[in-house]
Amino acid sequence: MQTIGIKPSSSGGSGDGPADSSPPGRDAPYLLAGAGAVAAGAGLVLALSHASSPLRGPLALFFLLAAPGAAFAAALRGLDPWARALTSAAGAVAVVMLVAQGMLATHRWSVDGGIVTVGVLSALAFLAQLAVRKWRNKIR
Repeated sequence: MQTIGIKPSSSGGSGDGPADSSPPGRDAPYLLAGAGAVAAGAGLVLALSHASSPLRGPLALFFLLAAPGAAFAAALRGLDPWARALTSAAGAVAVVMLVAQGMLATHRWSVDGGIVTVGVLSALAFLAQLAVRKWRNKIR
């Protein structure tokens, strides 16, 4: 008679539950990105709905900096992470300042208009770099 032993699973787990293949701490950037997206979306909704919340100002400012910053960061994938963060933050501040200056110069200043303009410019920048990336992959 031959005895067949039970082999441990290849994932290294004890077999009691599903094995987690990712090391601890690898999901933190994704969790922070998701929390930032929720905060920026909340800032957009609070600002456009004219809610009387004390979080309206800080979250709207977070949206104004995070939306163009994310678009710049997505376009600058090849840079070092710190250089990418610094460049996208500087680009976000420049976009917000240019939108504000353009609205002031044309005497069309409004909070809602500024938020919508920054959001639309950020979406267009993100979509443009996405289209360029797909076009480059298609050529290859």
